[in-house]
Amino acid sequence: MKSILMKYIAEFTSLSDEQRQEIYGRIETRNYKKGAYLLRQGDMPKIKCYFVLKGCVRQYLIDETGKEVTTNFYIEEQAIPIFTEGNQDVPSKYSLTCLEDSLFVVGDPAVEKEMFTSYSQLETLVRKMMEANLREAQDEFAEFMHSSPEERYKAILRNRPQLIDRVTQHQLASFLGMTPESLSRIKKRMKTDK
Repeated sequence: MKSILMKYIAEFTSLSDEQRQEIYGRIETRNYKKGAYLLRQGDMPKIKCYFVLKGCVRQYLIDETGKEVTTNFYIEEQAIPIFTEGNQDVPSKYSLTCLEDSLFVVGDPAVEKEMFTSYSQLETLVRKMMEANLREAQDEFAEFMHSSPEERYKAILRNRPQLIDRVTQHQLASFLGMTPESLSRIKKRMKTDK
């Protein structure tokens, strides 16, 4: 797991090996079991960010009709930012739950601030990672908005194929904006078209 962290620090900074080792020693990692919640809808967020070293996390919300709506999945080497719009007293609009046993780097705001002061390049690293995540999310959203359900499924197969075997069909269908039955029909049609 250390190699994943060191890869990002080396890629986005020019810190020495000694500095990278010191940073690594100060970073908090936590294990969570399958089914554990990182955050529940309606709770006040206590953590600013997670970075997935191992595992799969589902982001979802319960809408006004009581229906579960999957809004994202996070897997290895992805950051899970928790934005509170500058106000820590805003309850979360979604839940984050582990779909597998998982290991995360945990972003503690106080430690992060101290490390940014000691190593200004870390702030640049985090900014670049967040920019990349935002760009990816914007691209996915734009593609999603003008795609048919079948095109959305094909995009998942192309861009995030690892999700197919790691999430349930009803969670994937919800994420793609369709019913599980529609997803089954699309899969069946694609198999027969081959």
